[in-house]
Amino acid sequence: MAEYSTNLRVKLPVVCIVLEVILIILFGVLVEYDEETGAKKWHHKHSNDSDMENGFYYRYPSFQDVHVMIFIGFGFLMTFLQRYGFSSVGFNFLIAAFSLQWATLMQGFFHGMHGGKIHVGVESMINADFCTGSVLISFGAVLGKTSPVQMLVMAIFEVALFAVNEFILLEVLHAKDAGGSMTIHTFGAYFGLVVTRVLYRPNLSQSQKRNCSVYNSDLFAMIGTLFLWMFWPSFNSAITHLGDDQHRTALNTYYSLASCTLATFAFSALVNHEGKLDMVHIQNAALAGGVAIGTAGEMMLTPFGSMIVGFLAGTISVLGYKYLTPILESKLKIQDTCGVHNLHGMPGVLGAIVGSIAAATASTSIYGNGLQDVFPEISDHFTQTNQAVMQIVSLAVTLGMALIGGLIVGFILKLPIYGAPPDTLCFEDSVYWELPGEEETQHELTVVKLDEESEKLNS
Repeated sequence: MAEYSTNLRVKLPVVCIVLEVILIILFGVLVEYDEETGAKKWHHKHSNDSDMENGFYYRYPSFQDVHVMIFIGFGFLMTFLQRYGFSSVGFNFLIAAFSLQWATLMQGFFHGMHGGKIHVGVESMINADFCTGSVLISFGAVLGKTSPVQMLVMAIFEVALFAVNEFILLEVLHAKDAGGSMTIHTFGAYFGLVVTRVLYRPNLSQSQKRNCSVYNSDLFAMIGTLFLWMFWPSFNSAITHLGDDQHRTALNTYYSLASCTLATFAFSALVNHEGKLDMVHIQNAALAGGVAIGTAGEMMLTPFGSMIVGFLAGTISVLGYKYLTPILESKLKIQDTCGVHNLHGMPGVLGAIVGSIAAATASTSIYGNGLQDVFPEISDHFTQTNQAVMQIVSLAVTLGMALIGGLIVGFILKLPIYGAPPDTLCFEDSVYWELPGEEETQHELTVVKLDEESEKLNS
């Protein structure tokens, strides 16, 4: 491996240790508990309240579900490659552990500064996981072709850009995007697509035999799919207003995912000449409904409208895998390993458009006094048209940030210093991992018995 400079004995430890030391110092200087986490603050301000009124008990179940999605859902979803399971789960673990710490700081700089300090609690944990999810989406686009050092460097820049984009959308433009169709999925997908375009490998066909799945690897990937599918209502509703807003978001996501799954199975069979189902479609497109309902999930979309959104998302996702992905690779030279454009990119854009339409039709006759919770700007000084326009402007800003940011970061990652695998050894765990002796085991099973042993058996 040394001839390909993939030896990470020095590079990976240096990057991990330096980054963690910097994070520890920054946390020591800038971070403190919020009023619901710090002992003195909580008991001073809530001396007459029950401890059970602490926000932890309302938000932690959602955080737990989101956390499972990040580490198990995303990790196992990417294990479909036959020789890249260790890297899919392991690098997902590494990148997520770094990103959630860095995201706490970067989001804190823009959203959580109080008297020069970043306040942290269960909501900041959820938001940091959201940012981490966007990084892991980008990871899916470059899966198998990059080193863990490249991924950590990408995460440094992407987290910072995510925080800036999120601040512009939520604080400057006053967009609504509780489930992150724009901030998480659209941004992560198109950022990753541009990065993988810059890192284009013209000779990647030399590793083509490993860029596919086998029966067991697809089964493992379905574990990730099912975890993501089950917990997506928590993901979209985790930071919405408590009460009817959160309840409605979970319900809308629930029906969108169910409808999306039916569309996925239908179109997967339809686009196959033999009418057979493609596991790639089932693993991915069945989740597109959760992505597409993210922006409008807390809005009065109705279960009927949510099901339409889910059905459309599943349809465009399957068609994207079947027809668009080959075009992107052959014409635009975008080697999208996990098909993040189909699962996160297009459904994310659909979600932004649905959110804009829902904003344009919002009124007190529909929301009553709840309009203040969902669209506070409409209640204050926006018209419905203003809000709808801001939703579309936010989509444009997100795409711009993702495309330009991905272009710059892609060229940074292209430097030959990160221990990236050669074209002939992409999608291969053995480049970076000590693997169990499966080859030795197979060899032992085929050993021919010695003559005397054969005679004993025959006798």
